[in-house]
Amino acid sequence: MTLAPSLTAAYDVAALRADQFPLTAEVAYLNHAGISPLPRRTAEAMSDAVRRLMMEPSNFAHFIELDTALHRELAALINAASPDEIAAVQSTSLGISLIAQAMPWQRGQNIVLCDTEFPSNAYPWMRLTEQYGVEVRLLPARDGGITPDMLPAAVDAKTRLVAVSALQFLSGHRTDLQTIGDFCHERGILFSVDAIQSVCHMPIDVQAMNISILVAGGQKSLMGPAGQGFLYVRSDLAATMRPTVIGSNATVDFQHWLKYDMTPLPAAARFGTGTPNVVGIVGLLESVRLLRGLGIANIDQYTTALAEYAIQGLRGLGFTVITPAQHGPIVTFRAAADDAKTDAILAGLSARKIVATKHWDAPKNPYIRVSFHCYNNTADIDRLLAALKELKDA
Repeated sequence: MTLAPSLTAAYDVAALRADQFPLTAEVAYLNHAGISPLPRRTAEAMSDAVRRLMMEPSNFAHFIELDTALHRELAALINAASPDEIAAVQSTSLGISLIAQAMPWQRGQNIVLCDTEFPSNAYPWMRLTEQYGVEVRLLPARDGGITPDMLPAAVDAKTRLVAVSALQFLSGHRTDLQTIGDFCHERGILFSVDAIQSVCHMPIDVQAMNISILVAGGQKSLMGPAGQGFLYVRSDLAATMRPTVIGSNATVDFQHWLKYDMTPLPAAARFGTGTPNVVGIVGLLESVRLLRGLGIANIDQYTTALAEYAIQGLRGLGFTVITPAQHGPIVTFRAAADDAKTDAILAGLSARKIVATKHWDAPKNPYIRVSFHCYNNTADIDRLLAALKELKDA
């Protein structure tokens, strides 16, 4: 998908900054691919939840209602067929691990993924090799990620699953979910998506894109609290899975505590891991409501344009940018030849209250990554570019 870049958002960025993101008064925060700041309304809702736990801890009915509301919001966000296809999980790592361990595997089957996946979307699949003899085929990245033209030569009759990140954490590569999903669907291959960098940055339709599994932690693109994310698994697929981690709330008639019936609940509810993180659920619900209110397509258009603005500015300063043409809100560039100089530049940015981060590629070459969200503006990027020029010339 090619977006028409626009540096004018369809919502009021200035009001959003003032109302929801007080750190913008001093800080140019450009590390949303690491952890996003909580919106003010999210922090206030979580504070109220903590107060309720202090004053009326047994009143779980309130939190159950909000948990139900969160399932509805998340199902609508990704166009799941039903809220029953959503389960709350602590993190992307946990969600993918729960799914991987619950699937029925056969020796000799294989999984295809890119060699630049974040460990959350690699280790759970790689573990299956020693457990079940499943082959993991790591494809060398092309344009920073996995592209549809890489797949015909990589899959065969024993390919069970293709795993991708919708947006790659290092390069910012934007995966063509539609084309890959169609490819997998035509061949009866499961399609799993790590959406932690993307789910509130770009529209995702799990039904239209033939996505079988999707998992996202809450602290990045969702702008929610760390330690609260969600997983999606298609209902008919969930019915074939037997979780190896069995939560007390994941079985039929589970409130009859001494019945000891381990029959799993239908759909994604079988992936319940016990007492929910009610404060996290409240926070994630508020953040999703805020971002859906702005419009995910609007956020996508705007933040992709901000990233393109940054890419042009960085290239103008002579930096090597590894972010490809098809990207989202993540931009990664080489600022110096070694770690010490890269760290010195990052320290200089920090002293100027500009927040970015360092990442290494596989050979351990250092890069600086900046990443944007709905409230950033060109002034944040101009501030970054001015500081980089000053540090580069020092």
